[in-house]
Amino acid sequence: GGDHTITYPILQAVAEKHGPVGLVHVDAHTDTADRALGEKIYHGTPFRRCVDEGLLDCSRVVQIGIRGSSYDPDPYKYCRDQGFRVVPAEECWGRSLAPLMEEVGKQMGDKPVYISFDIDGLDPAYAPGTGTPEIAGLTPAQALEIIRGCKGLRVVGCDLVEVAPMYDVSGNTALLGANLLFEMLCVLPGVKTM
Repeated sequence: GGDHTITYPILQAVAEKHGPVGLVHVDAHTDTADRALGEKIYHGTPFRRCVDEGLLDCSRVVQIGIRGSSYDPDPYKYCRDQGFRVVPAEECWGRSLAPLMEEVGKQMGDKPVYISFDIDGLDPAYAPGTGTPEIAGLTPAQALEIIRGCKGLRVVGCDLVEVAPMYDVSGNTALLGANLLFEMLCVLPGVKTM
């Protein structure tokens, strides 16, 4: 729950302990706007603020499932200029993401990694209960591949954001979000799973 603004102060605290961290970011949007509705701190700006403060190891940031509307003709330019790897949703359609996560694992190495999962990274057919749904997103199976693909990484924290109960009439979004959080707990270092 909560909107993506919560990741910014969490990463401030994480970086205080671990220094700049790698990031596995699943989302429909890059959340790197400089301002939104005139505000510098907003759910569309957290990763810009994190870059501004040196909280991220930009060479170890991957954004997966990015798609949706933009006011910019090159909406991923800022991210790529920082050194982020941007994996648009269309590169994920109809395929397993296990090979991608093998590459991500090599990119992250043995340094600290944070997982930030916006539920709108999933297609609204599966997760309609969010404030900024975008069509043609990831499937729940792909979400599991991403999270399970983080096993063995030095995960130092994680979040799942943007579940909006007022839009979640069926309860499917909450169910999916809870299961994805459980999966994140299972990939934390030292957790034994069967």
